[in-house]
Amino acid sequence: MWRKASRLVRETTSWKTRRQGQAEAPAAPAAATMAAPTKSSTRTRTPTARGLTIVTWSQLAVVAAVAALLQCRVCQAAGRAPPEPYYGRYIGDFTNFAHGIKGQIYAVDESTLFVKSFAYDGTGPDAFFWVGKTQRPSPEGYIIPYPEEYTGMDPPILQAHNRTDIILRLPMGKRIKDIRWLSVWCRRFTVDFGEVFIPSNLDVPKPRVLPEFKRLAHGLRSSNISVLDAKTFYIPNLHYDGAGPDAYFWVGNGSEPNIMGIKVPNESGSLEPLRGYQGEDIEIQLPGSLTVYDIDWLAVWCVEYRHNFGHVYIPRDLDVPPALGQTKITTTTTPRPVYSNCREILPNKLQVKWELQGEYLQIELFGRINEDQYMAFGLSGANGRPQMSQSDVVVAFYDTVARVFRAEDYFISDLSQCDGQRGACPDERIGGRNDVVVLSGDRKNGVTSIRYKRLLQPNEAIYDAPIPIDREVSVIAAIGPLNARKEANAHSHTASDHNQDDIRINFSARNDHACKSSLYDVKDESGPKPWPTRKIEGVRKFRASIGPTGGKRGYTAITKVPSWGIAWYVNDLLIPEITVERGQTYEFIIEGGNDSGQPARYHPFYITDSPEGGLGQKVGLEARKQKAYAGVEYDDDGNAVPTGAGRYCEWEHQTIDRSAEIETFEEYMKTLVFKCEDGEPGYLNWTVPMNAPDELYYQCFTHNNLGWKINVVDMGASRGSIASSHQLILYGISTVFSLVATSLLFSGHVLA
Repeated sequence: MWRKASRLVRETTSWKTRRQGQAEAPAAPAAATMAAPTKSSTRTRTPTARGLTIVTWSQLAVVAAVAALLQCRVCQAAGRAPPEPYYGRYIGDFTNFAHGIKGQIYAVDESTLFVKSFAYDGTGPDAFFWVGKTQRPSPEGYIIPYPEEYTGMDPPILQAHNRTDIILRLPMGKRIKDIRWLSVWCRRFTVDFGEVFIPSNLDVPKPRVLPEFKRLAHGLRSSNISVLDAKTFYIPNLHYDGAGPDAYFWVGNGSEPNIMGIKVPNESGSLEPLRGYQGEDIEIQLPGSLTVYDIDWLAVWCVEYRHNFGHVYIPRDLDVPPALGQTKITTTTTPRPVYSNCREILPNKLQVKWELQGEYLQIELFGRINEDQYMAFGLSGANGRPQMSQSDVVVAFYDTVARVFRAEDYFISDLSQCDGQRGACPDERIGGRNDVVVLSGDRKNGVTSIRYKRLLQPNEAIYDAPIPIDREVSVIAAIGPLNARKEANAHSHTASDHNQDDIRINFSARNDHACKSSLYDVKDESGPKPWPTRKIEGVRKFRASIGPTGGKRGYTAITKVPSWGIAWYVNDLLIPEITVERGQTYEFIIEGGNDSGQPARYHPFYITDSPEGGLGQKVGLEARKQKAYAGVEYDDDGNAVPTGAGRYCEWEHQTIDRSAEIETFEEYMKTLVFKCEDGEPGYLNWTVPMNAPDELYYQCFTHNNLGWKINVVDMGASRGSIASSHQLILYGISTVFSLVATSLLFSGHVLA
């Protein structure tokens, strides 16, 4: 820190001297006639322990201020910038067995190694850098070519090196986690000259995906920006009209882009004002010794008018690869890929384009979806038919909160909402990894496109299925709503929301182009008219069972939130609004399932103040945010335990979901059939507290968004109670009239 302070003081002093020299230029000859410094004047200089010479007390104050500022910056950046020099994650030193092998090995990224100060005498007859996954170096390995680019069929034999810094890229799509050791190996005599072992738990630096540019002016937009290494940004699908008179890529510090920034050369290394871009993919590098750890934002900034056209923030928890020259900068713009393969999986709704790229399959999904929807595509759970259960899919969507395009690896164990163990779950939520790499995304004219890649042969055997390229394979696709966790909710069971026929693709095929037109040319059609909300008042007994959500006319249209695909039916009505009175007791007969081993058929009923429900999958603060009024008890450890469970009964479609074509809910009910499993229903008696809030909800304990509102009113205020009162009054009046009439008739008879 003091070295930085002294350097800054020297620079400040030098700058002051230059400015003073410019201001005092006329007095220079006089200054030249001054005598040499006296002994007393020399004593005013105080040497520091680090050799810093402080000329005046004011400069001492400057040093203290700079030191404090640097200390503040160090505190702010604690845990952010890695120590310098930064070569990546340290693996170890070569162990030498022969030929003077030396060097320190670092993991730069998932597929790149850096050897610092490599030494080798070069006398081995057939030596190479050699990697493998056996217990120790052996012939069962493969060459890492060095240099990487060479002529001829075979890589060159390793030459002599004396403290050479070397970058090694693993070939054939291999990653560091796929190997156990690096060796300098003589192939002819099967001799290990030197070795280092890769720790099994090595956490290598990885590129970081950021949001897109914030869209402020001049049509600036992009897809997700990536930090490839400590100096390199990848900006895909960049759009900018080029009309800014003095605009540049611009980086700096602070909460917002400002004039105290630094120009960043464009993709060609030029510092000319930016030209226009029309969906191009570019890479730019920070100048000089500047790294991403030194900046807070990247922007497109007009210097002349001091105007910010758009920016993206740099997070403080970066752990990206070092900038050692391993990232090959594209000096010319890269066109978006032109695919020879395209299938329209859902008519006018979802298209998939793909191509093989070595060990990867690159896919781009195009979907006519809303910003609260996802599109899913992957391998069917059963070859020969479209089956969601046991399928391996990628769920892609635009995250409106984080402002990024996302593609998540999912495994669907059951046709139920993910509860953290089973259901339609992201791999990461059930102990796996998200092996999908997002490359770019875009949204325009109602169409969302997301490009990603995944390995053909996954590294996770439990949740990921290999993608065969030697035959056709059945695929599955769907479009549906996102829930509050930005996870996939159940889609509607219509032909427009998932493929109902077996669709097979050979991913190694060429020119499999069956898309007749672009989704951008499809006209937007308004959805069906929603059904009105049903209401129940003046009733003391309710029966709660499960049924379909009614597509776009039902649950989502009523509640304005996505559904899981099933919902509560109360007294044979889809999520009716129920009105109850404080102080009155109500009985609920519950048929939502009581077997927790079948999450798709286990929906304990409870009453809560949460419009979302799902208390059973909430923990900590999230669980404490809602209060349960009935259907829940708490054990000795304070854990919520559901009590409102009974046999499973469901209104099922007789054929397919016909909600889109049926105008009324009453007609829709005629397309359903009611089925119950063996067993007894559950019972819940609830006396409404006198201090209950005006609005509560009946919900599912294990899943979100299955129920709807309970309106709580004072005793006698509901229409049912008013109607009963009116009936009582009418009965009293009629009784009085009857008595009067009888009395009159009796009197008349006596007089006669």
